Amino acid sequence: MSRPRILVPGKINPRILERLPEMFETVRIERADAALVTADMADVVGIAVSGRLPTGLMDAFPRLEIVGNFGVGYDGVDVAHAAERGIVVTNTPDVLTEEVADTAIGLLLNTVRQLPQAEQWLRQGRWVRDGAFPLSPLSLRGRKVGLFGLGRIGLAIARRLEAFRVPIAYHTRSRREELPFAFYPSLLALAEAVDTLIVIVPGTASTAKAVNAEVLAALGPQGVVINVGRGSTLDEAALVAALESNTIAGAGLDVFENEPHVPEALLAFPNVSLLPHVASASVVTRNAMADLVVDNLKAWFSTGRALTPVAETPFERKGR
Repeated sequence: MSRPRILVPGKINPRILERLPEMFETVRIERADAALVTADMADVVGIAVSGRLPTGLMDAFPRLEIVGNFGVGYDGVDVAHAAERGIVVTNTPDVLTEEVADTAIGLLLNTVRQLPQAEQWLRQGRWVRDGAFPLSPLSLRGRKVGLFGLGRIGLAIARRLEAFRVPIAYHTRSRREELPFAFYPSLLALAEAVDTLIVIVPGTASTAKAVNAEVLAALGPQGVVINVGRGSTLDEAALVAALESNTIAGAGLDVFENEPHVPEALLAFPNVSLLPHVASASVVTRNAMADLVVDNLKAWFSTGRALTPVAETPFERKGR
């Protein structure tokens, strides 16, 4: 009996490719482009994808049942269209929560204490030649931290921040009554109440450039913004302008609007800490994410239920 065929468009974590043959036949195309689909691929029933999945590529497969998305964020998949077709979409929650939260705290500390710059001072021999590294103008001491987003990762960040003994507030679409943190009904109100904003929301139409010039100005001259969510959420032009005018004091970014391209202006600021989208990028965590992609596919075709379907596609498999 033939095995279910799973399409892998473009690059993906190699562990997924290693594990798919346990139950499936793997079909590869160079990139996520419907033009690369050939007639002999018509029986593909699943897709494992990292990054964007065009709707046209989904529609190239009439028997498609499941999309396994490599990542907790699934804004690259038109999930509403998948739901209309009865296609289940899965993601990889929980397994990367702690790693991303760790990175967010590290990026915050790097930004306010300029730790990467201090390390370069030592490596370049300047400690010997020029003396002690200059005092960092900022500190985490005395700061008020606001979280834009309080899902799994946001909550994990908040729990870490509690150990630093800083006041914590948040803005989400709805208040979480069970939590002790201060809630603000709008992002602007949150920014006005804090001086440090950590952004950890998905990239959607409602969050696009939500952190704009007005929000940045509300943080004040000691303000710091940290983004470990999606690059589309932060208006990069407004950020550059705020840094140039000293409207805020610094920024730390792991994500960008047009990755892997980073605006040259951001590279020039000494009060900005930049990472190349590495929040979940450890072997341990990426392996766990890859395993969950494959395990979702295996569960769907063996039990009729995915392990971690996204909320919009809570489907069970029917006989096809």
